Amino acid sequence: MEETLSIGILGAGSWGMALAFVLGSKGYNVTVWSRRDEMVRELTRSHENKDKLPGVILPDTVGYTSDIETAVKDKDIILMVVPAAKTRETCKKIAPFVSIDQVIVTCSKGIEESTMLLVSEVIEDELDGRIQRGNVAVLSGPSHAEEVGRMMPTAIVVGASTASLARRLQNIFMSKVFRVYISPDMTGIELGGACKNVIALAAGIADGLGYGDNTKAALITRGITEITRLGMAAGGQAESFSGLTGIGDLIVTCASMHSRNRRAGILIGQGKTPDEAMDEVHMVVEGVFSAKAALELARKYKVETPIIEQVCEVLFNGKSAREAVADLMLRDGKVENNTLSWPDE
Repeated sequence: MEETLSIGILGAGSWGMALAFVLGSKGYNVTVWSRRDEMVRELTRSHENKDKLPGVILPDTVGYTSDIETAVKDKDIILMVVPAAKTRETCKKIAPFVSIDQVIVTCSKGIEESTMLLVSEVIEDELDGRIQRGNVAVLSGPSHAEEVGRMMPTAIVVGASTASLARRLQNIFMSKVFRVYISPDMTGIELGGACKNVIALAAGIADGLGYGDNTKAALITRGITEITRLGMAAGGQAESFSGLTGIGDLIVTCASMHSRNRRAGILIGQGKTPDEAMDEVHMVVEGVFSAKAALELARKYKVETPIIEQVCEVLFNGKSAREAVADLMLRDGKVENNTLSWPDE
């Protein structure tokens, strides 16, 4: 360990606990915050979230609190691991306790529906003047908490506005089973992470309808095309969408039963309402909260996102999943890649 650090993690769900496991195992002083007193008591007793991340026992270097001031004050780094839709509310809570030189790393994936801001932008907006603007970073990639907690090799990306901060965070998180790449493209990283959840809902819906591998492959490949088109229009870089936080995260989320978005989609495809599906998954389904915002961004930048559009029709306008698939398949014929052309044209 290259530096002595005190780290606060806001959120005791599966991903917050997995990151606490990664950092606590490296010997850092980690404090995990949960708003629920009963959860804090159980975590303090067992060092295990038996509901969200069973079987993963956190080291003694990790402590727990329901007092948000304790989790934030005097910490070198704060990880924001609450659901994306709760980011602004959580920022309001921590505002009195943060200091100008603290680093905040968002580890949640989503777009704020009311503003169309990315999670890092929400943090910067809400904590403007209380922390340095360049001290907000993002951690994302194909990283199911269940596998990280079991020390399965995982590769993720840290995005930051300066190379020095990115490299510092890279060194803090890197371990023999948690490989960290760095990137300056925070916009691309965050849009990839938010929009892949919407495509994963579509993939799950297709599974729930009983469709097969052909359908899944089509959704993944055409889905990354939509994400790239939208992401580049919003200021992201093409390279991010062909990397871990783009196609990598999309593959793992569309294919794995660890994915809450895919699981919710399966239930919707089987006939459940979106609310019923979310209740049955027992976790926040980020794709549901990001879908409207992603579609609004697409309209703002005047780019086509037919899969995202049909997901929104199913989620919010009562359209049947089977009808949505039919409408996707029967759209006007397209060229697959507009950068390619025939020599005689």
